[in-house]
Amino acid sequence: MNKNLVIVESPAKAKTIEKFLGEEYKVQSSYGHIRDLKKKNFSIDTNTFAPQYEIPADKQKIVQTLKKMAAESETVWLASDEDREGEAISWHLQQVLELDPTRTKRIVFHEITKNAILEAIENPRTIDENLVNAQQARRLLDRIVGFKLSPVLWRKVKPALSAGRVQSVAVRLIVEREREIVAFQSETSYRVTAVFRTEGGEEIKAELSRRFQTKEEAEAFLQRCKEATYTIQEVTKKPAKRTPAPPFTTSTLQQEAAHRLGLSVAQTMMIAQRLYESGMITYMRTDSVNLSKLCLAASKAHIVETMGKMYAQTRQYHTSSKGAQEAHEAIRPTYMDKVEIQGSAQERRLYELIWKRTIASQMADAQIERTQVLITISGVDDCQFVASGEVITFDGFLRVYQTQSVAEDEENDGDDNI
Repeated sequence: MNKNLVIVESPAKAKTIEKFLGEEYKVQSSYGHIRDLKKKNFSIDTNTFAPQYEIPADKQKIVQTLKKMAAESETVWLASDEDREGEAISWHLQQVLELDPTRTKRIVFHEITKNAILEAIENPRTIDENLVNAQQARRLLDRIVGFKLSPVLWRKVKPALSAGRVQSVAVRLIVEREREIVAFQSETSYRVTAVFRTEGGEEIKAELSRRFQTKEEAEAFLQRCKEATYTIQEVTKKPAKRTPAPPFTTSTLQQEAAHRLGLSVAQTMMIAQRLYESGMITYMRTDSVNLSKLCLAASKAHIVETMGKMYAQTRQYHTSSKGAQEAHEAIRPTYMDKVEIQGSAQERRLYELIWKRTIASQMADAQIERTQVLITISGVDDCQFVASGEVITFDGFLRVYQTQSVAEDEENDGDDNI
């Protein structure tokens, strides 16, 4: 008889976890959900909203294997993911396998490392019924909305499309936004920029402080400028700083991976899943920007050792959104001293992005000196040319993680330029 059976969601995760546990533990995968609502029927009691589940044909063999292994084990450890779906998977396993509650324990972990797994084994809990109910409510809403709406898509758009509680609302928002864009009446404006050369031969690019509504007005102003004299009226220098962004959540990782790496949401999550299952990063579905004390200490040690004490600035971020799970962690590398990993090119690039974002969040602010030059125009009192620039006096976190400057963000605002 096996002493312990650990059931996880994916076979890749099973292989990684089995390395950390001794011979007394057997790790087996459920390959995700083992049962779901019936596909061809509505499968919801319209009076009580009770779901009608079935075990799909492709999961029958897995269920039989798990049931046999569970019966031969003294203790069953349900180790599916810590989100709603993972909690529901554990609940379904307990129901379908008819597990004895006295011999069944639920464990969760944020990262697949030996310390995290052993700590989870030492601190088991019971299945969280609130999370299970939340997942079931979500699944039932998907079916209620999609069961009648999806056939409309099949007839009007394309077969095999699905509509649910999220997609349907999202499409409505997109359509409304597109209608606003189509109805928008654009207005043309003209801005004037100039390049001045000082007596020392230095060039200064400046922009006029006002805009013109017509091209004729702009050209008339340029004619006046031909004979004008330009004088530097004022030079203002102000210190500023740029603060690093918090560590990644699921949504910010998807955005940055698309912007910097050109990855789709599906690609990002698939690669992140592989990194998580191989023990490289923490759980990739989270809305928290919190970091563990272990990560904070490891990050500081790495920064001080490789860059110097002046670059280290420990920060603990907190999520402002209502309902965020602060007990969870942001997406981060499991070992902060591991700058590079082995794997595919996409895995290495995504890991590098996560590592840089995490380490940068624990680094000092970038110190900047911003300069503004006001240039007057002889014979013109209602406007002047303004030149702005900035110089980085201390790179801080920018040494690791570059961000766009305000000037770059504001450079293209859609106006015509003369």
